[in-house]
Amino acid sequence: MTKRAPAALMFQGTGSDVGKSLIVAGLCRAFTDRGLRVRPFKPQNMSNNAAVTADGGEIGRAQALQARACRAAASVHMNPVLLKPQTDVGAQLVVLGRAAGNATAREFQSMKPALLPTIIASFERLRAAADLVLIEGAGSAAEINLRANDIANMGFARAAGVPVILIGDIDRGGVIAQLVGTRAVLDPADAAHIVGYLINKFRGDPALFQSGMELITARTGWPALGLIPYFRDAGRLPAEDAVVLDKRTAATGGTCVVAVPRLAHIANFDDLDPLRLEPAIRLVVVQRGEPLPGNADLVILPGSKATIADLIDFRRNGWDIDLLAHVRRGGRVLGICGGYQMLGRTVADPDGIEGPAGDISGLGLLDVETILTGDKTLTEVTGTSLPDNTPFRGYEMHVGRTNGPDRARPLLRFADGTTDGATSPDGRIRGAYVHGLFAGDRQRAAYLAWLGETSTGMSYEADVDRVLDALAAHLERHIDLDRLLSLGGSTR
Repeated sequence: MTKRAPAALMFQGTGSDVGKSLIVAGLCRAFTDRGLRVRPFKPQNMSNNAAVTADGGEIGRAQALQARACRAAASVHMNPVLLKPQTDVGAQLVVLGRAAGNATAREFQSMKPALLPTIIASFERLRAAADLVLIEGAGSAAEINLRANDIANMGFARAAGVPVILIGDIDRGGVIAQLVGTRAVLDPADAAHIVGYLINKFRGDPALFQSGMELITARTGWPALGLIPYFRDAGRLPAEDAVVLDKRTAATGGTCVVAVPRLAHIANFDDLDPLRLEPAIRLVVVQRGEPLPGNADLVILPGSKATIADLIDFRRNGWDIDLLAHVRRGGRVLGICGGYQMLGRTVADPDGIEGPAGDISGLGLLDVETILTGDKTLTEVTGTSLPDNTPFRGYEMHVGRTNGPDRARPLLRFADGTTDGATSPDGRIRGAYVHGLFAGDRQRAAYLAWLGETSTGMSYEADVDRVLDALAAHLERHIDLDRLLSLGGSTR
């Protein structure tokens, strides 16, 4: 008897931000809790919010969260191709967790066919070690202008022989048109790979939309597999797409104001999530064109995928003037990774690693200089923060070396005795390369104490797992998981 291949299901969307990542994460946890060996997979991703993997590379943040939902170590094979935007038309290409050069959007289209064998090999590797692989598409399944060389949606589905479930977002309106319109523009052979659809983010009385789902099924031929109510705790999970920052301009909360300028190429912004959940903190994401708030207690300069370009844009927005005024008022500043580089006297990119070769004057709040280099640091780290002797755990993901007098007052000491970061003589300006500091409850409490506030004692990591459990239960109430498993065979 021929052994049946492990099940695999691909979840594609009618557009970006319809909830693909969260639905896959929730299903990863739900099926894992049923005793299955589940693995997440995304053939091609585009995001500057990345995570370091156990095998020494980087993948999109969403796949790292999905791996966590599976209670499995994140691997580069879960997201073999990652694009990290550096300009409006170009990105760094990461293949199997390592930088493989830069490409414009047009250049990348011609590169896709050569990348497909690597993608298929990673998928088959995961599939061989799993009972179920849950695959996330990218963007919209209806981007037929890019279909010829597609490796992220239907191009992958057909090459790998996996069935597809299409997700529509009713919260943004027009979900009937989203689904029926996708069916109308898809090639018939692509449409035949779709085995059903889900409608996400529903609010209200489900009975009122029953006729809508019947209409969608009649027009598309696809069965309805679930109407998923809006999951209110979704915002407590790390997000991958920076579009969420446009929805989080200001958060209600305490009186301690932490302002974060929304850099054009902001990276690893999930650093901010644990702070946003602290009741004492009012986290304000400052959109481009808006001033930094004059009542800020702390300004955080976040990570950046294009430090020099974002520093130019920082000045164009007038944030440099606002930041200096903040410091004159006695305010505090923390720079993380690219933000740390910006705080120094100069940033040089002699080899054009992140854009055109050149150098630029920094903000001059730390007496350090940065040179961007071709070697990328990707590693998980532990140690102690020196101002408060508090343990930390985090990760480094950066190019560049930073040195100067203020490095004599490092912010962090690693477990191996080496140090990272710099502090101004008065201690009010801090910077370091390490991401993920605020996820540690003791580190977060130390930063709140630095600002004169008290942490609630929230366990952030436990909260993430609690929300994943709740999301899994939420999906199980509104989707027939046994039916999904029955649909997860090969289409070959």
